[in-house]
Amino acid sequence: MLVASLTSSVTSFVGNHGVYAVFLLMMIDAVFPAASELVMISAGALAAGAFSTEGISLFGIQIDSPFWIYVTLSLAGTLGYLVGAVIGWGIGARAGRPFLERHGRFLHLTPEKLDRAEDWFDRKGDWAVFLGRLTPVVRSFVSIPAGIARMRLDAYTGLTLVGSAIWCFAFAGVGWALGTSYESFHHDFGYVEIAVVVFALGALGFWLYRRRRSRKIGARAADPTL
Repeated sequence: MLVASLTSSVTSFVGNHGVYAVFLLMMIDAVFPAASELVMISAGALAAGAFSTEGISLFGIQIDSPFWIYVTLSLAGTLGYLVGAVIGWGIGARAGRPFLERHGRFLHLTPEKLDRAEDWFDRKGDWAVFLGRLTPVVRSFVSIPAGIARMRLDAYTGLTLVGSAIWCFAFAGVGWALGTSYESFHHDFGYVEIAVVVFALGALGFWLYRRRRSRKIGARAADPTL
């Protein structure tokens, strides 16, 4: 089963490589969907001792306290995502929309997705970044369009940092609460994962419904005969 395989791969990578795995996966997720929910829940479970009771290592420093493991992994996710988000902003600002319209498919950025992202920025302004970082699925498609829109880097960085911190600490907290043992974590995590996927699809469906509805209203306003 694809979902189970994804769970196993993410949890194994996080369990084996700790801080570095969380940082890397969250950095990737800022520009390309990399299951950030699963990454941070796995990080929280690692803090709770679900995979190992030996703690984690950061640049040769051993961290054994569950609380400080939780804090360290949450910060690793936050900073990793921030680094990836700044890289994504740079890609958008430097490459521009014409280049991404031709080659954006490699980043899952089709012209339609770029249109939706630009519409999101037009309606929400700078807060589109903060809200986007807290929205499943959408959060991975904010960085490059923000660069294309030439959003101020200082505002973009600050809003991304706050939104990413909320996301990482919250999902790591869920993993920590569930991960009291490997067996119970693995059993419960299947339900959490399903809930996350359902929530993400529901959020995306609602967003598409709202967009389609607004287009119809706009079309009717532009043409009184409709």
